[in-house]
Amino acid sequence: MPPQPAAIDISVESVTDTTSVVLPDPIETVVNGDGHLPFAIKDVHGHRSRSGPMPSGVAPYASADMFKSPASFGKPKAKRWDHWISQESSSRTGSSIKKSAKYLKKPGLITLGGGLPSCDYFPFERIDVKVPVAPHFSEPETLESGIVRTAGKHDIRNGKSLYDLEVCLNYGQATGSAQLIRFVTEHTEIVHKPPYADWWCILTAGNVSALEMCLRMLCTRGDYLLTEEYAFATTLEAAAPLGLRTLGIRMDKEGMLADDLDHVLTGWDELERGRPKPLVLYTVPTGQNPTGATQSYERRQAIYAIAEKHDLCIVEDEPYYFLQMEDYAPGRIHSTAETERVPHDEYLNTLIPSYLSMDTSGRVIRLDSFSKIIAPGARAGWITGAEQLIERFARHAEVSTQTPSGISQIILYKLLEETWGHDGFLEWLMYIRSEYTRRRDTIVAACESHLPREIASWNPPMAGMFHWINIKWHKHPKFNKDPSTTNLKEVEESIFQAAIGKGVLCSLGSWFRAQKDTDTEIFLRVTFAAAPLDRIEEAISRLGEALREEFQNGEANGIEQGANGHGS
Repeated sequence: MPPQPAAIDISVESVTDTTSVVLPDPIETVVNGDGHLPFAIKDVHGHRSRSGPMPSGVAPYASADMFKSPASFGKPKAKRWDHWISQESSSRTGSSIKKSAKYLKKPGLITLGGGLPSCDYFPFERIDVKVPVAPHFSEPETLESGIVRTAGKHDIRNGKSLYDLEVCLNYGQATGSAQLIRFVTEHTEIVHKPPYADWWCILTAGNVSALEMCLRMLCTRGDYLLTEEYAFATTLEAAAPLGLRTLGIRMDKEGMLADDLDHVLTGWDELERGRPKPLVLYTVPTGQNPTGATQSYERRQAIYAIAEKHDLCIVEDEPYYFLQMEDYAPGRIHSTAETERVPHDEYLNTLIPSYLSMDTSGRVIRLDSFSKIIAPGARAGWITGAEQLIERFARHAEVSTQTPSGISQIILYKLLEETWGHDGFLEWLMYIRSEYTRRRDTIVAACESHLPREIASWNPPMAGMFHWINIKWHKHPKFNKDPSTTNLKEVEESIFQAAIGKGVLCSLGSWFRAQKDTDTEIFLRVTFAAAPLDRIEEAISRLGEALREEFQNGEANGIEQGANGHGS
């Protein structure tokens, strides 16, 4: 590893007045303290040429520090987070077998150590993948003009590639392959420019796996986990067996309410709650699952300031970050070509700055995934955070996932590194943003045409894959002026089954409630990602029919019927 400049160490204390917390503005382009401009795509080639060689061989050690720009090391270091780390995580010592892998580079060494199978017995001589070339990303274009990338068993020793099947199909480090660590580290610095020195990126087996490890690293059985009042169902289902109690923070159309978060923490009563104040805030800031809400920059600033005030770790789960969209315009279906090709800096400037980009303390753990931007079956992503926390995460991965799938890693490498590069990757992200914007426009327009507005309301999502529909359940015949949770559940289930009967599947809002059985409203989550584009309107039309039949006392409940059975 090349020598690294020493980082400056400062101490940061919690404050009680959030107005005194000064946050950097990542929207502005500034010169770093060491005179370097922020790292950009144009700097990648030169930086690589001045860096050390790519670690090679089976299971080579690599860290983000090998691939970060010199400007990163001139920033202050993160705070220490010893008080956050659980006893389980503190007790992890790491894999002694994986530590011994560093000796594999010794010339002439004959290994009788680790149980690394000989590549002679890997029944794959090569893997061919056909991938699109920027900017021709559509399926027909890929069939016509896509190129075939080949990964051979001995490409490294034959000088054909920096990564091959001999390496990727064997055991690897828990941090992932050096080849992909380099790419995601550069990508993270280009997009987020973390404002402290000792941040690390390592690969994960996807965000759900990474989240479960984070919860075990930071929480102890009985602790409270702060989330949005409606949260990703899998997060709730992962937290429950760990003995964690989820506490939902109220939301509006921009997601989590900063004032409610501060109110809950400021008024925390340990005797009443039975546990100390929570240390971990889990949030999906962009295109939130299930509500589709997107936190504005100002909202993120306010929540980060509260995290500083109350010493919270923010777990920033961002699978939809690059699917941020323009405002919905009634009557207009977005065209893919409109935002398919714009200057990369212009695209990046349209993205709401991340929590990672404003994190001066190292209190943000960011989870990124290839699931929503490449393919869920890749089961690969990356985690970014303070070195101290990511090192603990890696010790957990060593004895659980071990390393992300080698086949997935080499396919991603062939696509991202050898075909697209950072320029092509950003063009792909712009392309799929356009595609999902068109789908968003289609589903919202269909709701405007086919859902009875007297009982259904919504805010058009600004990112992601989900549309959140509020159903005025007090107009349902089964309401009977009984606002109890039991009655609400009966009405919700009746609506769900009516939609199934019409041939359309929705998700119920109660599935995502952070505190189960506290619902006071009925919501439906519909996604515009799964169905063929030309069938989205049909699905919403079926949902509209189901709602009308459920709320059958239309005139009595103020539901007008149009000439075609549509609410007016």
